[in-house]
Amino acid sequence: MGNEQTRHDEVVESTADTERTMQPQRVPINVYESAGALVIVAPFPAVTASDVTIELNGSRLRFFARLRSAGPREYLVHEWEYGGYEREVDVPDGYGGAVEASVTNGQLVVRVMRGVTDEPITVKPTGG
Repeated sequence: MGNEQTRHDEVVESTADTERTMQPQRVPINVYESAGALVIVAPFPAVTASDVTIELNGSRLRFFARLRSAGPREYLVHEWEYGGYEREVDVPDGYGGAVEASVTNGQLVVRVMRGVTDEPITVKPTGG
């Protein structure tokens, strides 16, 4: 148990260090219109639905995921982290009545429904 606890503590400390120093990773997106929604799809590898938050404020949609884990490693190539993702998208007029989202197979899908609301919306995606 002592070795497992030491390893766990190392991962927790390494993750906290990484969070303090890293810039959020900007993720690429695909956007398309369906019959009743604007659909945004983004890769979110190695995070769960509970790590992700989606916020719609007026015509600005922001979605992000906290850093999940950053074990202490000596990488030969290190181009991405397990989380720390963030992206903002302008939502066209006529969308924003509601927001639905899901995370499945490392992919975030956000549906911004047709309609308008004056209230900011914050949602957590469902997991699958």
